Amino acid sequence: METSHSHAVARDTNKPLEPPSEFIVKVQDINDNPPEFLHGPYYARVAEMSNVGTSVIKVTATDADDPTYGNSARLVYSILQGQPYFSVEPQTGIIRTALPNMDREARQEYDVVIQAKDMGGHMGGLSGTTQVKITLTDVNDNPPKFAQGVYAMAVSEDKVPGEEVGRLKARDPDLAENGLVDYRILEGDGMNFFEITKDSETQEAVVKLKKPVDFETKRSYTLKVEASNPHVDPRFATWGPYKDTTIVKISVEDADEPPTFMAPSYNFEVEENAPAGTLVGRVHAKDTDIMNNPVRYMIPRYTDLEEFFTINTEDGIIKTTRPLDREAQSWHNISVSAAEIGGHHQDAKVRVNIKVKDVNDNAPEFATQNEVLVCENVSPGKLIETVSATDKDEMAHRQHFHFRLAPEVANNHSFSLKDNRDSTASIFVIRKGFSRLSQDVYHLPIEINDNGVPPLSSTNTLIIRVCSCDSKDTILSCNVEPFILSAGLSTGALIAILACIVILLAIVVLFVALRRQKKEPLIVFEEEDIRENIITYDDEGGGEEDTEAFDIATLQNPDGANGFLPRKDIKPELQYPMRPGLRPIGNSVDVDDFIKTRISDADNDPTAPPYDSIQIYGYEGRGSIAGSLSSLESVTTDSDLDYDYLQSWGPRFKKLADLYGTKDSADDNS
Repeated sequence: METSHSHAVARDTNKPLEPPSEFIVKVQDINDNPPEFLHGPYYARVAEMSNVGTSVIKVTATDADDPTYGNSARLVYSILQGQPYFSVEPQTGIIRTALPNMDREARQEYDVVIQAKDMGGHMGGLSGTTQVKITLTDVNDNPPKFAQGVYAMAVSEDKVPGEEVGRLKARDPDLAENGLVDYRILEGDGMNFFEITKDSETQEAVVKLKKPVDFETKRSYTLKVEASNPHVDPRFATWGPYKDTTIVKISVEDADEPPTFMAPSYNFEVEENAPAGTLVGRVHAKDTDIMNNPVRYMIPRYTDLEEFFTINTEDGIIKTTRPLDREAQSWHNISVSAAEIGGHHQDAKVRVNIKVKDVNDNAPEFATQNEVLVCENVSPGKLIETVSATDKDEMAHRQHFHFRLAPEVANNHSFSLKDNRDSTASIFVIRKGFSRLSQDVYHLPIEINDNGVPPLSSTNTLIIRVCSCDSKDTILSCNVEPFILSAGLSTGALIAILACIVILLAIVVLFVALRRQKKEPLIVFEEEDIRENIITYDDEGGGEEDTEAFDIATLQNPDGANGFLPRKDIKPELQYPMRPGLRPIGNSVDVDDFIKTRISDADNDPTAPPYDSIQIYGYEGRGSIAGSLSSLESVTTDSDLDYDYLQSWGPRFKKLADLYGTKDSADDNS
């Protein structure tokens, strides 16, 4: 609707002929706009198994036409897709369920198409559509269900408690907490041997071993297992129990098990000092398998390192290998292993505790070995010591030690002994006073008897030392050294004796030093001895007796030594008489004379190396059996050899044959 103004004017003058007039123009609407769903598409949820007519969602369409004029804006809703599951109210657009018992497990999502048409739904009206996606939500309307009525499982008899035997599962198509399943064992002969737990991730029932099973005792077990929903919807409780049951049969498989000892441990006793081979006891194990193989026994060496015991491999009898000493080791804890012969080397071990029974084989002795100190002025009848004893053996009930003085001192006049009958004895003085000067130590032998079976006794010596005391019987000194010194030498005399010993030692050291000083010039080191050996090079020497080096002694007097070659590093055994007037004076204190005498002896000793003599090196030896081949002396020396044979030696010896032949001919001519 619009408002307009108009007025009339003269054509020739263009002036208004009348005042302006107002006109109202109203525009009549027509149906030219279709309905529109401005909020589509729509998504809705409704619980499964809802009653018919349950409201799901409301859809609304708008029309731009004038709702007050005619039916152009009057809308009517209808469902184009989604029947027969859902319906829509024509006037309000509310979508409702149209079928009962809609099951989510059968179909969960539905696509619904809703149409809005104007003109009240009559012919010629315009329309618009929208989509609505409807999802069914889950409710606990399904109980758990086992897929099988009987489940079969197996477990080996060597499995330990806690190991898994098998799994089973009850399926529940519901979701989330509606699909949770709990398991429990209702009954069966395997309730005490098996247990059931749940895997929270897979919702499976896990059967585990609770106690060990034995194939030889029972070979199969049966369990009745129940699966149930922990959360039940009361609306559907009348539909039936939300649980299911099944049977689980578990068979026990045989395994090669180690032997089994008849006792968890063994305790034996054997007397100490029993001879080797003494019976200790017997262990027994058996094979629990069907095969019932024989068993072999052994003692692992690490449990009996010193090999005190041995065991019979066939019957398990344990014996000793040598006598045992209870005082060294009162208990022996060893192990015995048993293994099947022909098995899989599996063994079982058992603890064997062996107690060594005591035998009275140790004599008693003093509990302490302390000396007893007594004053010189001790009064008669005074208790000076209470002695006790100890024994390495076990003390039997009512057993105690007996004390008495040894027979050789039973009638002494110094000390007495009283047995207190409580395994102690008291020592008393029976004389008046002691003197350290006459005797400062007393040895009192005491016999101790242990009253055992058999009884053993020993003699132990109690040492009693006499000490000087004051008037209050306080010990001042028990040292006996001052009395020994006073009875023997004085301190000054001892010092003088020590001084003399020191002086004598100094004289001996000086004498040894002088002897070393005298011998040093005669000592020639090997690397400094350049006069002893003469090394010859390209020298004919002394024939067969020649060597690479000549000893000086040989060069000096080769024929006088008679083959005896003295050595410089040892004293010669051949002693030559000393010259008169050169005999050393044994008690002479003149060192100069002593040295001169020794030098003279060395100079006149023909066997000593001549370090201070002039040597002659022209000696070539004593000759050879073969003679010399040199021609230097052949002209002047008469030779008994005949050299005629050289004529037949060929041209190489022609010159030599001419020389000797000429000589021979000259001799003949003369």
